[in-house]
Amino acid sequence: MIPQNQEADFITLLEENQNIIHKICRLYTQSEAEHKDLFQEISIQLWRSFDRFEGKSKFSTWIYRVGLNTAITLYRKEKKRIDTYTLNDEISRIELDQYDPVIDEQLNWLYQKIEKFSEIDKALVLLYLEDKRYDEIADTLGISAVNARVKMNRIKQRLKKMIKQ
Repeated sequence: MIPQNQEADFITLLEENQNIIHKICRLYTQSEAEHKDLFQEISIQLWRSFDRFEGKSKFSTWIYRVGLNTAITLYRKEKKRIDTYTLNDEISRIELDQYDPVIDEQLNWLYQKIEKFSEIDKALVLLYLEDKRYDEIADTLGISAVNARVKMNRIKQRLKKMIKQ
């Protein structure tokens, strides 16, 4: 049985950092229903691995790592579903409507441009736009900081070409 305070701590941290999950969902889904499904899957994976979070990195960095890995795994395998189980009803109160669609619309053009990028490149762009340092990006994605820098420079060049067209 999970200690009550651990569950409460998790829910509080999840609420405080839910926009990270929404950004990942927006990047890897095409509809509101897929967004909700992916949000739930990421939340479940975060909960399942919460007891292994050691605090060696920031909680937000850990959320990015688990969230991106979940999204990439699900969508790389043609939306293959992973086993899930029911969590406390507290998680269900974190609603999609807390995500601001007006701000989201301002980013639509960028999402349309990067829609066809590989899963890793999408993740790299997301982390870059979140002002993550290259060493944080590298740690989150499991690549070297130099590789992250090179990939991001190539992505910038690609985006410039796309915008000119």
